[in-house]
Amino acid sequence: MEVRTDRRYTDEHEWVLGEEGGRVRVGITDYAQDALGDVVYVELPGTGREVEAGESVAEIESTKSVAEVYAPVGGTIVEVNDRLKTAPETVNSDPYGDGWFIVIAAADPAAVEALLDAAAYEELTG
Repeated sequence: MEVRTDRRYTDEHEWVLGEEGGRVRVGITDYAQDALGDVVYVELPGTGREVEAGESVAEIESTKSVAEVYAPVGGTIVEVNDRLKTAPETVNSDPYGDGWFIVIAAADPAAVEALLDAAAYEELTG
């Protein structure tokens, strides 16, 4: 299982990568995609949607189950990964790269620092 040190993590197995201007890119971890199995469909939200931390923002259907993706921080969804609509398997093949889900303009960019670092996430999933 790969855990990258350049991002933060949630207890629900989302990762967060800070970007310029208080934006954060959100995806699911390698651990989560492995547990789900082959992803066959991803339902994404619309841009402009205001979200609270912990709110469901996307749904993943796999050969094993259906799972929710939760907003790790509050803010406004400013970008979605439309590639997942036609190639949902990207979540499995590249969870930390092209398999991202959304970008949020964080209401409080400092909230990212309160999330788990790589070592804490490894301990959670270990």
